Amino acid sequence: MEVNVSTESFESIVPDEKFKKNHEIIFYRRQRDKAVSQYFASLETLVLTDRGASLELCERDSQDRLCLQIRATQSGTVRVSIDELQPLKPRYHVSDVVGELRYEPMRVDWKREDCVCLTWGLGQYNLLVSFSPFKLEISCDGEEIVTLNPENKLYFETLQDPTRSTSVSRQEDEERCGLWKETFRQFEDIKANGPSSVGMDLSLHGFNHTYGLPEHADTLVLKDTSVTEAYRLYNLDVFGYGLNSRLGLYGSVPFLLAHKPERTAGVFWLNASETLVDVKYNPELNELSERDEDEPPGKKSKISPQTDVRWISESGTIDCFILLGPTAAQVFSQYAQLTGYQALPPLFSLGYHQCRWNYEDEADVKAVDAGFDLHGIPYDVIWLDIEHTNGKRYFTWDSELFPNPLELQHHLQKKNRKLVVISDPHIKTDPDWPLYCEAKEGGHFVKNREGVVYEGKCWPGESSYLDFSSSKTRSWYARQFSLSKYEGSTESLFVWNDMNEPSVFNGPEQTMPKDAVHHGGWEHRELHNLYGFYQHMATFEGLLTRSGGTERPFILTRSFFAGSQRLGAIWTGDNVATWEYLKISIPMLLSLSLTGIQFCGADVGGFVQDPDPELLVRWYQAGALQPFFRGHSAKMTKRREPWLFGDDVTSAIRSAVQDRYCLLPYWYTLFHQAHMSALPPIRPLWVEFPSNTSTFAVENQYMIGGALLVCPVTDPGVTEVKVLLPGSDELWYDTNTSEVHKGARTLDLPVTLSTVPVFQRGGTVVPRRAGCGLSTADLQQHPITLTVALDTKGNADGFLYLDDGHSFSYRDQMQFCLRRFTMRAGKLVNSCADDQGSFVSCDKVESVVILGLNSLKRKPKLKSGVPKKAIAFEFDAKRGPLSFVSPYNGGTRAQLSPNTHCSSANGSSPKRRL
Repeated sequence: MEVNVSTESFESIVPDEKFKKNHEIIFYRRQRDKAVSQYFASLETLVLTDRGASLELCERDSQDRLCLQIRATQSGTVRVSIDELQPLKPRYHVSDVVGELRYEPMRVDWKREDCVCLTWGLGQYNLLVSFSPFKLEISCDGEEIVTLNPENKLYFETLQDPTRSTSVSRQEDEERCGLWKETFRQFEDIKANGPSSVGMDLSLHGFNHTYGLPEHADTLVLKDTSVTEAYRLYNLDVFGYGLNSRLGLYGSVPFLLAHKPERTAGVFWLNASETLVDVKYNPELNELSERDEDEPPGKKSKISPQTDVRWISESGTIDCFILLGPTAAQVFSQYAQLTGYQALPPLFSLGYHQCRWNYEDEADVKAVDAGFDLHGIPYDVIWLDIEHTNGKRYFTWDSELFPNPLELQHHLQKKNRKLVVISDPHIKTDPDWPLYCEAKEGGHFVKNREGVVYEGKCWPGESSYLDFSSSKTRSWYARQFSLSKYEGSTESLFVWNDMNEPSVFNGPEQTMPKDAVHHGGWEHRELHNLYGFYQHMATFEGLLTRSGGTERPFILTRSFFAGSQRLGAIWTGDNVATWEYLKISIPMLLSLSLTGIQFCGADVGGFVQDPDPELLVRWYQAGALQPFFRGHSAKMTKRREPWLFGDDVTSAIRSAVQDRYCLLPYWYTLFHQAHMSALPPIRPLWVEFPSNTSTFAVENQYMIGGALLVCPVTDPGVTEVKVLLPGSDELWYDTNTSEVHKGARTLDLPVTLSTVPVFQRGGTVVPRRAGCGLSTADLQQHPITLTVALDTKGNADGFLYLDDGHSFSYRDQMQFCLRRFTMRAGKLVNSCADDQGSFVSCDKVESVVILGLNSLKRKPKLKSGVPKKAIAFEFDAKRGPLSFVSPYNGGTRAQLSPNTHCSSANGSSPKRRL
């Protein structure tokens, strides 16, 4: 967004009045203020097909008739869709987000005059349809999980004829209610279809913890909004956004998860218009209100906890998915089956990224690149912001500052490094620029309500905005990334989509007017939250086409929607260099991860203002433990390359970045799991410990996969942090000291500036590189080392995924390798975990560290298709780690071949002698 501030006196970059509060959102207020609606259904309209059931709903007063569709999948998802039965014209349906689904035939389980019970599959699920008033109750094995329309708040404004004649008094009433026109500040919004909002309430039974609904700078557990602002899902450019807020930010995922010890469930509201979500918790009550006379004296009635959720959208239809779990892993999978799995990123993109608005010229870029080498800090990607272009014209270069972009990229390529450049959705209004002329002549711009090309202000000044909702426009935009069209680009150049909410400096709430018109005649209000998603899609198609479909693209986007995980990475936008923003980044990223957006990160160091050295170090340490790892800063801030703050700071940052690189085999394996099964690489503690209620609201620490618990230091000047180690039957090993701690306790951990609290869970195996070099390309020069952390029974398991790190050969030619490492009865076995993989890796396991041994009974030996050989080893009887390396001479190491195993023990408990 437009910036003209003093960073020394930062309070609020954007005044609050620029953005709407709940009471200024007329359709939301209209629904909240309206009395309950009385919809009813009749059994006579019920139709069963091989894809579900349908029946008609009728509103008692208006007689508006709606069509209800109920469909279910074999995996445990129920889809409830409501549209007008006979609309004046079609309503907007979100496309390109949910793929083709296979539905189960439904059948009647039983029926009465006032209701019918439907079931499907093996019959464990039941859906009870009550006719008058209309209500849906979904149960599993007799347990009611979700009720839709329990309070009769179903709301559906049917489309009206704008040419109808109305009385003067009614016109005045409609203007006052904002039905056909409304004004916010100086902006007027003309509604071509009149009022068209939809809404529905639902109850989640037995739940009093909910999560999701990104993007908000707020707590991990969703707040009760009964007396506060609702969660607003409306993509906006909010520079230096406020904290602990439910106001909308850059992206929207209308997906909510609910969790209780016995079950996780999800609700996905597929609507791309402005949406508000109210959450109300009804906690468990044990007080006796009206004691039944048959109850014994002193007995208390128990009311199960319940969470009520109300969804209100400005337009579109009701398309609601209920994900029944019952485990968190199953909910993740059910959601991914709807919206897609996380793209498997190229390996380089999991390394460290260095960015600034803006590196000044080619010499500056080369100097920064050399600085990383000089100080021994690995990195993979350097970024260029808007100033690298010719007058903010994307797909161009400033001929004075960047006269030789090809040579610059080749310079980086020699070190196996990449360049990322920015490409925003606004196009400078310049009749002398061929790209602008081509876009205008091709009809690729959004139009205003009068039918001419819409123009708004952004970085280049007057700009037109590409209409990415059109597949024709997306294809045109994709072609701009070809090497022949994008002069000065190479295969090692990747892309950053920014300002794509879209940001319009002189627009209402700094975005595009809702009455702007897209391809097909759809108003912008219908698809606002999809705009950035569609630019991300077009950019993905461009890089995919550039490589002939062989290379995995890397694209970072600021604006996103459900399904954006298929396309690349996101970041949390324009944060501030304060401890509070470092702290809030953790729940923000966990919320994104829970809702499928798993390749995510926050600008290390804070985008605006200048971090002090301690904050910068702590942010690097935290960023190194998050999926997307990029340092970024605004042009008005002081330079902050890692070597500018003295040797102690440089050393601490170097250590954090090197640790990240050494851990990349584990990160890459986790992203493979996310790509295949939707398990998020970072996850809240409750995902791994679903019955441990003490973990449900923890947001300052989290799990990386199932093996590592991390607790970044996010407060200044601390010498001790408290770390919750969950699980009464768990063992936790401090990765810094190898000290073991039993679970179900809170540990007071001493810390220094160089301490990064990380614990490995007993029962896991974590692969690392023995060294890191200066980029991910150097990793293969370093062998694999395994850290085996034994559980209370002396067992451990882990995986390692390998492929070429950049192409789609893992998918198209099965060029991958998945290894499993298993410790049982004193034997560590390396076996093939997927025999479809045909990738032959040169990687070798050189060393193994086993944590949790009390004593050593006999010397370790290696067996790998040859007679057992003794292994050089070290054993620390006090701390318990056993370390050993390959016995072969000349540096030969144990290869990742099937059925390699080390015999190091014959006991089953880490406390028994080996």
